[in-house]
This record gives sequence, C-alpha cells and structure tokens, in this order.
Amino acid sequence: MLRTFLAVSLGGLLLLAAFSASAAAQTSGKGKLAEVRLEGLKALPQETVLNATGLQVGDIVTREDLQAAADRLLKTGLFSKVAYEFRSQGESLSVVYRLEEAVRVPVLFDNIPWFADSELIAAIGKSVPGFDGNTPGEGPVPDQIGNALAALLKDHGLQVSVEHELLANPSGDGSLLRFHVQGASVKVSGIEFGDAVAAQSPALQQSLDTVAGKAYSRMAFELFFLEHVRPLYWEKGYLRAQIGPPQVRLSGNPAQAFSTGDIAVFVPIQPGNVYRWSGAQWTGNQALTPAELDALLGQVIGEAANGQELLAVWDKVSDEYAHRGYLDAKIDPQPSYDAAKSTVSYQVRVTEGPQYHYGEMVITGLSIGDEKSVRDAWTLPQGGVFDRAKFEELLALLDKRSPEVFGKAPVHYEEVGHWLRTNPQTRVVDVLLDFK
Repeated sequence: MLRTFLAVSLGGLLLLAAFSASAAAQTSGKGKLAEVRLEGLKALPQETVLNATGLQVGDIVTREDLQAAADRLLKTGLFSKVAYEFRSQGESLSVVYRLEEAVRVPVLFDNIPWFADSELIAAIGKSVPGFDGNTPGEGPVPDQIGNALAALLKDHGLQVSVEHELLANPSGDGSLLRFHVQGASVKVSGIEFGDAVAAQSPALQQSLDTVAGKAYSRMAFELFFLEHVRPLYWEKGYLRAQIGPPQVRLSGNPAQAFSTGDIAVFVPIQPGNVYRWSGAQWTGNQALTPAELDALLGQVIGEAANGQELLAVWDKVSDEYAHRGYLDAKIDPQPSYDAAKSTVSYQVRVTEGPQYHYGEMVITGLSIGDEKSVRDAWTLPQGGVFDRAKFEELLALLDKRSPEVFGKAPVHYEEVGHWLRTNPQTRVVDVLLDFK
C-alpha cells in the first residue's frame, strides 16, 4: 500500500510527507476513487462541501484531480486552509481532506424590507452553497451573495445595485457584513412597540425621529435599539430583554410585491424578568477591599439591578485602581443569572499588576518659560504613587490653554501629544508631553 500526503493553503502548496522514489515507481498515481472523507467541518454541511470538490466516488482520478479538488475548495472562499492525504491500494484510491473553515460573520440585510430573512437566505443558498445567514467577511463569497440578491430583486422588477461592507456589530461582539441596496428605498411611516414599557415611555417617543420618517435601514434600527430602547429596559432591571428584530408591514396593494409607499415597523419586545442584585464576588484584589469595590458598583442587594450603570461601572473600578497607581489593572466581570430567583450576581476577577510611582516629565515643543509653567502646574512629587486622575486633570487644562497653567501670557500650540511611559520592572512611570 502506498500512502501519500499533500496539502494546499492560501500561501501555496505544502508537501506533508514525501513518498520514496521506489514507492513512487510502483504506482501510476491513478485509480478508482473509493472514498472521499472530510475532516474539520464545523458549520458547513458535509454534502455541500463534497459537491464543491467535484469528485464522485467511482470515478477514475489522478493525483492532479485530487489537487484540483483542493484548489476548488480554496477558491470557494469558505476555507482558510485545505490539506489532503490519499492512499492507494491496488487500483483504488481513497482521499481525506482536512479543512479549516474561514472565520464567518453574520449577515445583515439592511434595507430589503420586501422579504423575510429566511426567504433571502433560502434564495441566496440556491446559488451560494452552504449559505445559512453567516459568511466569510472577505473573499469571493460576499460578492456572490450580493449578485444573488441583485438577481432576486431584478426578478421582481427592481433594477438595483447591492453593496456590502464589513462593520463592527452594534449589538454584539465581532463584526457583521452589511448588504445595502442602492436604487430603491422606502420610508418609515410609523413605529409600534410590542411592550408597554417602551410604548408608554415619553423619552422613547421623543427619540423616534432618529428612525421614523427616514429611509428604512436595519442598521439604523439596531443602533436605535442599542442607544434608546435597551437602556430603557436595562435601567429597570430587564437585563435579558429580547428586542427586535424589526418587522416590516408594507402598505399599499398587497398584490404588489414591491410597494414603494411608506412602511410601518413593528418592534417585538419580550422584557422577561426584572433581575435583582445579589452581589459581586471578587478575586485577585489586594489594594482594594471587597467592601470598597462593592461601594463603587452602586448596586443595592435585593433591588433591581441597573444594567446601564453596570455597563460603565467596570471602567469606574479601573479608574479607581489607576488613581492608586495600578495603571495595568484588568477587570474581568462575568455575570451569573438565576432565572428561578430572578437575581443576578457577578464573578469579578481582578489582575492588579504593579503599582507605579512617578519618575519624570519630558516636555518638547514649548519655550523655557512655558515649560516651567507646565511643571509648576504638576503637583505630583517625584517618587510618589502615580495618580492617573491628576494626569488627566493636567491634560484638560492644557487642552483649554488654561490661565491656571499659563496665566495671561499667550501660548502658541495647536495640540498636545501625551503618553505615559511605564516600566513594569522598576515600577516607574514617566509623563511625556509634545506640544505642536
């Protein structure tokens, strides 16, 4: 039995294991394909990938055919790496493809209100194998999706172009790929909320003009939910409220698939339970006691947890550490929800790092007199525990060219570059200021 290993990646071809010259002479590298196996698939359907190879069990294939199949898999854009190994036994060949799927991101259909997402995904899947609403953010697949969308809309009488761009996900971590139609749009005539908290909020009603009366955009609604709707629920303790996605209600003749009139948007909301605060458990903290840290959180045991405050409070904890010289402190909060009791607690891991002391100030771009004024305004003594709050106070004065620093004398600079140069070994931090 002859065993040969080959691999292909985006950088080129890599020989995994060379077969000996004597073994190579014993085979022509041609045989009847007995088996094709795939390893490493996570999200993509096996049948889809098998079809993409172009190989059929029972065909007579050569090593060149197996290599061509690997090349085809790479060209789909669905994989960052494709490696393969084949074995020959008698007149038969079997091959194993080891695959590394490309990183995929969710797709957002921004302004295509005439179809549900499920309809769009099904239509695109007919020409983009394996498409399930997620896709590689780069490569040929996004263009293929855009072409499929344009063709679908053309079939329904719309001559449009479809653009796509990779953006930060406004409602979660990572990125998303937004598809946006140019050449056809509808305006939002009204918005209805599926829960009384939102429907009866005067503040929310006043913010509707950010999306109402504008061209319909899913991205605009996602930002509206993030900036206006979610805070309304989080501050009341509805920490796991489900908001959206927006549902479009087309106006006009229902027999006309692509109404160009205004549209009404319904926002489904499932508020869920009000979660009450049950405390935080701290680990890794030495410079600050649990009681001091709890005081920074501003939450009261047994009362509704204010999710909006909790979003910002971890920066407040980091700032308190920096106030005490711990400039490298890391705060890792992990929430724990008890649905049965409707409570929330946090496990917070603190990595304090070294405590820094002030070393020196290096100033460039100022006259001798102005430099002296800046140094006089800096009150932290050399060798003292560094306080980042005092550093930020000085920067605020410099940005305003404050008389508290320079008196009535005119100063001539447009901006101030600023850095903190830390040395974890010596636990010293220097202040660098560059006036331009």
